[in-house]
Amino acid sequence: MNHEKLSGEDRRTLLLELLSEADKPITGGDLANRTNVSRQVIVQDISLLKAKNYPIIATSQGYVFLKESDSQNKIIERIIACNHAPEQAIEELTMIVDHGVIVKDVIVEHQVYGELTASIMVGNRNDVKEFVKKIENNSAAYLSQLTNGLHLHTLQADSLEKLDRACEELKKAGFLMQE
Repeated sequence: MNHEKLSGEDRRTLLLELLSEADKPITGGDLANRTNVSRQVIVQDISLLKAKNYPIIATSQGYVFLKESDSQNKIIERIIACNHAPEQAIEELTMIVDHGVIVKDVIVEHQVYGELTASIMVGNRNDVKEFVKKIENNSAAYLSQLTNGLHLHTLQADSLEKLDRACEELKKAGFLMQE
């Protein structure tokens, strides 16, 4: 299918179709290639779709369309507070995902901007590796560096036991902040 002459509205309809049918995240670059526009146009299109309340999230792996079935599965969330050096991020994330837990986001409290939240959606060792690779390849800082290592994560799992085991391991490693 040739997408060279799509109107903005038709392109956004196609983006919704591609994202809703995908079983994994799709990068902005891939969407740009598929629709024959720049990545910046895709970013603008996604913003317009999100403004119309389409359930699209940007993750470190690409864009995801949240499907009804995603919210119907029994997913338990827990927000945890952690503190560690940037070079320990791989260790922390790996500890979590090795227990079958997804790290949905990272949250920091910035003195000027208030709460900053970034979706990371890492659920296995490969996701962790790719996330860290993106940080390094872009010479980006971890959000936790804004707060001297203190940050929150929203964790997701299909059982409390998985969350408890991941938190226990983080506690033993000294990463989990105690109340």
